[in-house]
Order: sequence, then structure tokens, then C-alpha cells
Amino acid sequence: MPLRQRKLGAHGPTVSALGLGCMGLNFGYAPFPDRKEAIALLRKAVDLGITLFDTAEAYGPYINEELVGEALEPFKDKIIIATKFGFDLKDVRTGGVNSHPQHIREVAEAALRRLRVDCLDIFYQHRVDPEVPIEDVAGTVRDLIQEGKVKYFGLSEAAPATIRRAHAEQPVTVLQSEYSLWMRKHEKDIFPVLEELGIGLVPYSPLGRGYLTGKFDVNRSFAAGDIRGTIPRFEPEALRANQRLVDLLREFALERGATEAQIALAWILAQKPWIVPIPGTTKINRLTENVGSLEIELRAEELEVLEKACAQIEIVGARYPDNLEQLTGR
Repeated sequence: MPLRQRKLGAHGPTVSALGLGCMGLNFGYAPFPDRKEAIALLRKAVDLGITLFDTAEAYGPYINEELVGEALEPFKDKIIIATKFGFDLKDVRTGGVNSHPQHIREVAEAALRRLRVDCLDIFYQHRVDPEVPIEDVAGTVRDLIQEGKVKYFGLSEAAPATIRRAHAEQPVTVLQSEYSLWMRKHEKDIFPVLEELGIGLVPYSPLGRGYLTGKFDVNRSFAAGDIRGTIPRFEPEALRANQRLVDLLREFALERGATEAQIALAWILAQKPWIVPIPGTTKINRLTENVGSLEIELRAEELEVLEKACAQIEIVGARYPDNLEQLTGR
């Protein structure tokens, strides 16, 4: 039976209500699976009914797009693959951005080759470039759409004013930004804009980079290549302070015969009909667990209890180190 479906914004594609973030297969959350295991996981996701897959040239760099392209080539007419432009990959670790029109075109052509497709389904600006007017960015993507090289335009971690300016030049189909039970700041300023303009939201890190699964050891050390080792919210003191949120999820999970991850995802899905989270994983059993969240519909009274309980919990720790946080909300 196919998974529940959702439409990404007023004019976007219809996709499975849960997508797959592919970054962690080779970037950000070391240690990584080998290529054979990663391909098997991606194809298992297709078998389970997932139709939205998220990648970017910056993940690797380049390796993630190549992996996704190889694994999903047999299914490319049945799925949606989103990728991104906007980083200067010579300086990606320090947050260098580049959204000059010629660079956008170069990234698009390279992504088409690596993903083994004739057209990019969703092309996000990965981070806003303050040196390039957003109208020039949107106009370049508009031209790529008219040339048949891109279908839909997306933004990531953009501010409300930027979204409006871009949308006036070329309709924005979807925004990708972090959103979860421990990162909710977008509800106040971003959600009304998305609702007004008919833009979908694709939350990344909907499980708090693994913390909200309830399987996280607060005393763990992070391997080289695991970005959580640089994030203030993953310092031991913050992890211990935020345990109240995990305890709350565990309480709901026990009552519903579910897991903490499933409750966290079900909560996101209950917020708006135009939200499609993209949890990532390297393990097939976790992938199956995440898909199981689509079978859980939280009742209004449950959502109310969760809301009141969360209001009493202050989340400790920044979600990014300063140099990366400065790239958001522009």
C-alpha cells in the first residue's frame, strides 16, 4: 500500500508525507555505511513508498549526489530528488557562499550529470548569499526552469523578507529549514508567510539530529566527521538539560505503543498539511521505524497536552556554532 501523500505547497509536486534526507550517508554523521549498504538503504526507501529524496553538492562534496544518482536511477521517473546550490565548495567548512548566476548554472549542469537526470526536480538555494540580490538568484532559477533544466525553486533557512522578494521574481515552491520539537522558532515568523504564499515546508533534522529518538547516549563522544561534536546543543550539559523533552516523548510513545522518533515525527505531521519532514538515517530498521510514524495520528487532546508540556521546557544550547548560525535567517 502506498504511503500517505502530501502536496508540497499550492503548486508543488505530490510526494510521500515523509521523505528521506540523504546527507548522513556520507557526510556530517560519521561513521558512514559503505557504498553498497547506502545504495541498499536508498532502494529500500523506494520499496517502502518514499518518493522525496534530499541531497546537495555540498554533501561530500559531490559524493552524495553521485550516490543518490546511482541508487535511484532505476526509479527516477517515479520519485522526486531535491538538490541544492549556493556554497563555495572551496570554503564550505567555514561557511563560504556563492550564488552568483554563473555559479548557479554550473552547479545545475554538474548536478544533472551526477544525479543522472534530465531535469532537477527541486533546486534549493542552500544558504542565502548576501552579496547577490535574491532577485538575481530567483531570476537565474526561473531561466533554468524555462530551459527545462529545473522544475521547482526552493530556498533554505531564508528570512521572511527574502522569501517574499524571491517569490515575486519566481514562485518559491518549498522552503527547507530545520524544524522539530526542539527547534520551533519558525512558527512565529516563517509559517504565516508560507501559508500566505502557498509554499511547502520540508523540515530537516526533524528528530533533532538523532537526539529526539530516545536512543542517544548523553555521555557519548563524537567521531571525527560528526558535526554534532561542534554543536553547542550537543555538549554534555545541554544534552542532560534537554532530557526532559525526551522523557516527554517517551511517555507519549509508551501510551501509543510507538517510539519516541515516531511521536516526534507524528507531531510535525500534525502541525500543517503542507509539511513533509525528511529524517535521515543509515540503518534500514530506523528507516522502517520512521515510516511507521505515518500510521500515527495524534489526537487534538494529545497535541494540546504536548503543547502545554513543551511550553514548560526551555531548550538549552544553540543549534549551530556561530559561523554557521550566521548563514541562517538572511
